[in-house]
Formats: sequence, C-alpha cells, structure tokens
Amino acid sequence: MFFRNLTMFCYPQLPMFDWQDGLMHAALKPVGPLEMSTAGFVSPFGREEKEVLSHAIGDAMWLAVGAEDKILPGAVVSNLLALKLEEIEEKEGRRPGGRERKRLKDDLFHELLPRAFVRASRTDMILDSQRGVVFVDTSSRRTGESMISHLRGAVGSFPALHVNAEVAPTSVLTSWIAGAELPDGLSLGEECEMKDLAEGGAVVKCQHQELRCDEVDLHLQSGKLVTRLALVLNDRLSFVIGDDMVVRKLRFLDGALEQLEEPEEDNRRAELDARFLLQSAEIGQLYDVLARAFKFSTVA
Repeated sequence: MFFRNLTMFCYPQLPMFDWQDGLMHAALKPVGPLEMSTAGFVSPFGREEKEVLSHAIGDAMWLAVGAEDKILPGAVVSNLLALKLEEIEEKEGRRPGGRERKRLKDDLFHELLPRAFVRASRTDMILDSQRGVVFVDTSSRRTGESMISHLRGAVGSFPALHVNAEVAPTSVLTSWIAGAELPDGLSLGEECEMKDLAEGGAVVKCQHQELRCDEVDLHLQSGKLVTRLALVLNDRLSFVIGDDMVVRKLRFLDGALEQLEEPEEDNRRAELDARFLLQSAEIGQLYDVLARAFKFSTVA
C-alpha cells in the first residue's frame, strides 16, 4: 500500500463528523448497464470488506476511492457502423446522411454498452488531521481534485486547497542544485529537469547522474531553471519534487523499511496497519520539511 506519488492539499480543522455514515452514502455502486463509469468510496482493505470504508490510527485516516469504467473502443463502434451502412446501401440503394449516421452510431453504442468490459481501479489517500493535509496517491492534479470532490460529497463541505508555495519553487530547486545548503535531512538524488522558461526554450533532463558537476553548472549559467529535482530524506525516502509541488517517484528506502515491524502471525490486517503507521509518519515528516523549505501557505 505504499504510495508512489503525493499530491497534497491543505484543509482547515473540521468539525466532528460521522465519517462512516457519510462514506456509506458516497460508497461505490456498480456501474449500471447504460453507464460509462461510476466512482465512490471503497474499503482501504479491499472491496470485499463492504462495511469498513475508512481506517484511522492516531491522527491519520486512510481512505480509498474506487472506480469502474466501461471499455468500449471507438474503433469497435466505427467498424460496426461501417458494416451497417454497407448493409443499408446494398438493401436500399442509398447512403445514409450525416444525421442518420449519427443516430445509427448512437444506437450501436447503447446496444454495445451493457456488454462492454469493466475496468476497476482505485486511488488511495491519507488525511493527516494533525497537519491539516490530504495526501493523495497520484501525480495528476486533476485526479487529486477529483478525490477532494469525493470528500466534499461525503462530508458536505471540505474547503481543501492544493498546497501553495510562497516562494518560487524553481528558485529554491535551482539554488539547491547550484550548491546552496539544503534543509536538514535532505540530500541530492541523481535526477533533475532544467528548462529555459522562454517560449519554446530548451528542456534538459538528467538521470543517473551526479548533479553537482560542470555540465549541470553550464546549463544553470545559461539561465535554465530547475523544474524537477530528485532528493533523498534521511536515507529513508527518495522522491522527485516538481515546481508544481507534486511528489513523484516516491520510494521507501531500507532506512525506513528496517523499522517495519512484521506481525507475529500471518495477519494481513496487522501487516497493513504496520505499513500504514510507517507511511503516515514518513510522509508527514516529508511534508514538514517541504513546508518549511517552500513556505507553504495554510488554509484559513
């Protein structure tokens, strides 16, 4: 269950709320025969556990939103439409016009929809009530906003905003790669992206490379700014932070995993609890470091 990305949202202290009741009303319902998709809350422990739609330990609560999407490729509908048009032309000696073709295509679509394959997916998030932060396991701002919308649907009101840096992220990232002192616990990784921010400017990507080197310095001297940078936190987490304040390629390193307590028995719930506790603590510390470095503004 370890997250691979973090899109972060700040939210104010919420009033007491019956989460389970709200989540049950916003739970995932199977996609209907004539629906293309559906989404709603599922149990963090798996869809088979219908009655448990949240899991909290201390100040952290684990939620998951599941989705079901119909897979109906447009090429399939187009091929059947072509056959239908040929059949009409052979039988009636005419070629249907644009309006009739559209009606035939819509009819075929609705005929095929109930038989389409269904693809299941889920997105996890952690609400950290101590910090007032939602961590969503996605690198997509759009997906993150969708998860917040699901929370609003369950709670009724959830005034969360994407974390906002009060200092220019590119300036901070560029200074670090140029040799400025990094915050305590942070060290450079081996990946970065640099851009000339002029329209149509060059983009340079470095991977598996020592970043404090003459080659990188030349790019900085030419005016390029760092828009993504790989970092390591206390030899426990590695990640790439972008100027959009999204954390990508999040990995839990041996320094963190060594602290993971294995359950005495083969107990899946105990194992998930141990991982949840570890993850919540580690990403909370990561947030604290980033919040100080980029001066995250808070929700009033």
